[in-house]
Amino acid sequence: MEVQDKSLTTLLFKEGFPDEWKDSAEFQQYLSDLCSFSMERLGHEVERLTEERANVLESTKELAYDNYRTFIETAKCSQEILLEFTSVEEHIGGLLTAVPPLMSACEEFLTVSQAINTKRKLNSLTLSRHTQLLEILEIPQVMETCVRNNYYEEALELRGHVKQMERKHVSSVPIIQSIVDDVQKSSNLMLTQLLQQLRTNIQLPACLRVIGYLRRMDVFNETELRLKFLQARDTFLQTILADIPNKSAYQHLSKTIEASRVHLFDIMTQYRAIFPDDDPLIMGQNSGPPLGGLFYQWVNEKICDFLQVLEKDLAKGMAGRLDSIVGQCMYFGLSFSRIGADFRALLVPIFQRSILHRFTMIMKKATEEFHESMQKFTLISPRSFGTTLPLAGVTGKQGTTLAPPQSLMDFLPLSQLSNQILTGLNEVRQCAAIAVSPSVHRQIVTVMECVVHELCEYHRIERRSFTDKESEQFTHYCRVVVQDFLPHLVNCFNVLFPPQHINDLASRCPYAINQTSSTLLSGS
Repeated sequence: MEVQDKSLTTLLFKEGFPDEWKDSAEFQQYLSDLCSFSMERLGHEVERLTEERANVLESTKELAYDNYRTFIETAKCSQEILLEFTSVEEHIGGLLTAVPPLMSACEEFLTVSQAINTKRKLNSLTLSRHTQLLEILEIPQVMETCVRNNYYEEALELRGHVKQMERKHVSSVPIIQSIVDDVQKSSNLMLTQLLQQLRTNIQLPACLRVIGYLRRMDVFNETELRLKFLQARDTFLQTILADIPNKSAYQHLSKTIEASRVHLFDIMTQYRAIFPDDDPLIMGQNSGPPLGGLFYQWVNEKICDFLQVLEKDLAKGMAGRLDSIVGQCMYFGLSFSRIGADFRALLVPIFQRSILHRFTMIMKKATEEFHESMQKFTLISPRSFGTTLPLAGVTGKQGTTLAPPQSLMDFLPLSQLSNQILTGLNEVRQCAAIAVSPSVHRQIVTVMECVVHELCEYHRIERRSFTDKESEQFTHYCRVVVQDFLPHLVNCFNVLFPPQHINDLASRCPYAINQTSSTLLSGS
C-alpha cells in the first residue's frame, strides 16, 4: 500500500510536493480515499476540487471583507508582539550578561553570610560565657588594685593563674598576651613596692613576709635575693645616718653610734633569721668567719664605715666627753658579740690615735706658749703680778684629784705650762689605756726638756744683768721646777697609769710589755 501511495504521489506531483505533507495525516488519508475512487468519480474530482477551491477562495474573500478590522488589529498585535519579543530578547540578553556577576555576588554574599553566621555563633558563645570572659579581662585591673592596696597574697595568686593561661593559650589567643603584659607591669610595680618596704624601718615579721613574696615571685635567685635585701636595708641605714645633724661632732657621733647599733643589729638579726643557711656554723663549717661570705663582707664594710665616721668625728674634738663616746662605742661592739661581730679590738687603736693626737697638739701649744712667756719673763717679785691664775688638777681613774703645789703660782710661765699639761693629762684620762702611756711619757719628757732648755737659755742671756735678788729668784725658779713641778707631773702620770698595773700587764705579756714597762718605770 505504501508503494502504491508513492507511485500515486509521483504521478500526481511530478515536480515534487512540500516535505511537510509527507507527515500530514490528512494528506495520507486523502491519498487513501483517492485510491478508492472509481474512474467516474476520479474524472469529476478535478472539477470538484476546482469548485471547492473557488468556494474556499470566495469564503476567504468574504471572511477577509467581514474581518478585515480583525486582521488589521491582528497585524498590529503581531507587530507589537514582535516588538515586545524583540525587547524581551534584548532584556534576556542583558539578563544573560548580568547573570555571571550576579552569581559571583551571590557566592560572595554566601561567603560573607557564612562568616557573619560564624561570628554570630561566636558572639552567642561569647555571650553565654560572658561572666567567665569578664573575669579574665578584669584580671589586670584586679591585679593592679591588689598591688596598690598591698594585697600581695591575692596578687601572687592572680599572677600564677595568668602564667598558667600563658602556657596554654598565649600562642593561639592574642588577648592573653595583652593580659600577660598588663599583669607583668603590675608585677613590676609590686616588686618595686616590696623592695621599697625593705628600705623602711621594717620589723622582722614584715621582713619575713616581704622576702616570702619575693621568693614566690621568682624574680631573683637566692644569691640575688640576699644581695637585694642587703642593698635595700643598707639604703635604709644610710638614710638614717644621713639625717643626723652634724653641727656638733659629739652629737653627730653619739647619734650615729646609737642609730648604727640599733638598726645594724636589727638588720643582722633579720638577715640571719631569713637566711639561716648563710651562717657557716649552721652549715657545719668549723673554719672561716662566724657569718656567711656575702653577709660577712657587708657587715665588715658597715663596721669599716662606722670606724671611718668615728675617726673623722674624733678628729674634730669631743669637748671633754670622749669617755662617753668610748663607753657607747664599747657597748656597741659588745652588743655585736652576740652575733659574732665583736669589733671592740678595732676601736682601741682609733681612740689611742685620737687621744695621742689631742695630747700632742696640747703639748705643742704648751711648749710654744711657754717659749713666748719666757721671752717676756722678768725675775721680779712674782706677787707683783697680782695674778690669781687657778691651777688645774688631774683626776685619776678612781676619781681622786691630785692638786698642783701652790709654789707654781710664783712663776706665771710655769703655772700656765702646768695647767696645759694637766689639761692634756685630763684629756688622756678619758681613754687612759696602758698602750698610750709610752707616747704620753715621751711627750711629757719632751716638754720637760723644753723647760730645761728655756731656763738654760734664759740664764745664758740674762745672767750678766742678774742682781743678787734676781739670781736668788732664778734659783728658786729652778728649785720649784725640780722639787715641785717635776714630782707633781710624775705623781699625776702615776695616777693615770699606776705602776702596779703596768707590772701586772708586763707579767702577763712579758715579751710585748717588757720594754714599755721598763721605760716608764725608769722614766718615773
